[in-house]
Amino acid sequence: MAGQAANFVVVVVVLVWISGGIVVLAQNPPIGTPQPKLTLAQAIDLAEKNYPRIRASLEQQVAAQSGVSVARTAYLPRTDILWQTNRATANNVYGLLLPQGVVPSISGPVLSADNTRSAWSSAGGVLLSWQPFDFGLRRAQVNSAQQGAAAATAGLNLTRLDVEMATASAYVDLVTPEQLQVIARANLDRLQVFANAVHVLVDNQLRPGADAAQADAGLALGKTQLIQSNTNVEVRRAALANLVGIPTATLEVEDPHLLAAEPGENFTTASLASHPLAEQEAALVNQRQAQLSVITHSYVPQFNTQASLSGRGTGTALSRPFPGGTNGLAPSTLNWAASLQVTFPAFDFFSLRAQKKVQEANVRAEQARYQQTLDDLSAQVQQAQAQLEGARQIALNAPVELAAARASEQQQRARFQAGLATVVEVAAAESLLTQAEADDAVARLNIWRALAGVAAARGDLAPFLAQLAQP
Repeated sequence: MAGQAANFVVVVVVLVWISGGIVVLAQNPPIGTPQPKLTLAQAIDLAEKNYPRIRASLEQQVAAQSGVSVARTAYLPRTDILWQTNRATANNVYGLLLPQGVVPSISGPVLSADNTRSAWSSAGGVLLSWQPFDFGLRRAQVNSAQQGAAAATAGLNLTRLDVEMATASAYVDLVTPEQLQVIARANLDRLQVFANAVHVLVDNQLRPGADAAQADAGLALGKTQLIQSNTNVEVRRAALANLVGIPTATLEVEDPHLLAAEPGENFTTASLASHPLAEQEAALVNQRQAQLSVITHSYVPQFNTQASLSGRGTGTALSRPFPGGTNGLAPSTLNWAASLQVTFPAFDFFSLRAQKKVQEANVRAEQARYQQTLDDLSAQVQQAQAQLEGARQIALNAPVELAAARASEQQQRARFQAGLATVVEVAAAESLLTQAEADDAVARLNIWRALAGVAAARGDLAPFLAQLAQP
């Protein structure tokens, strides 16, 4: 029986160990395991989660929201609590002492005592103060904080839009050289086959040696173009990896939609006032106006209700004998008081009037910047639309260019085989074919890039991503 129990324990331990290993492998795949390729939408999602600039903007928004809570605490009553115990000389001096922070204040009549005798003193109390009404000053301060929070929220949305657009551009910038890399490799293969054929003709003295040199020069140029394509791919890969937070060595991208048929444009036209940049400027205008309201409500009487409960203790006495000892360590006399205090900064009128003029100018300047922002956004939308239209026209013309280039390359090869064309003419045809293939490969990518630009100019990349996700 004991042996069966021991075997059961061993089996359980082994199962736990195996299951734990499976969990670890699931969470941390072995080195060398191929990572899934990122789509454009996934890349944007990773950038929103990992890019530090967005996290910084998010914390700024949290701070601005907390500032609203801080402004609202002005409505709460204020309570100050004090306790003090000291030992000091028991004499006193009549006379006036202007307010200062060096010589301590002393209360009480003069005692017939020398300067060497001392006694304990203590004091403690609670002061409760509250402002019952303020003629709208605190409301204006809260409104100013709220507008600052709105500006921070718009700033966060603007940062997200910038990062989303930067990620989309970096993604397309990576896919583009990858397509050109394939074309450069195919071009190199064609040049290699052509150079081999030329060398055969030269070796059989059917072509001059200069043709072989020309073919080798074209082959070397094709190799250089492939090396440049490889370099561009790695550079663009590093740029995208920085945005999405993935190591460059493991970053692979693939999005079939980008290379599919030409996309359409189904964006709904939104008001430019809803653009995050316009919303941020509008919030700044409102914040400036709220700050002006704070200044306007500052030249009013301030009403404060106060309630105090306090106690004093002293180790001295007006008549002999001198108490001494521990007398005065605790308060022995209690006092209470209640009051309504009104203060009015009469001569602050001149300072506040100057501050009001300054703030009015700030409001007008912010309003001008808001109008300029709307004008700039309108121009950006028009520019993005023009780029999109140009990309569409190029995409329509690219197949025509590619078909003509292929026909020309085939004809030049046939003419070369028949001895009617030179190596230079074949090389020119190969160059035109490579350029046409590149134009055709990136034509649709440029449409997607332009569509993302239009969406970003309008302030929202979501319609672009929704269209990208369509089958």
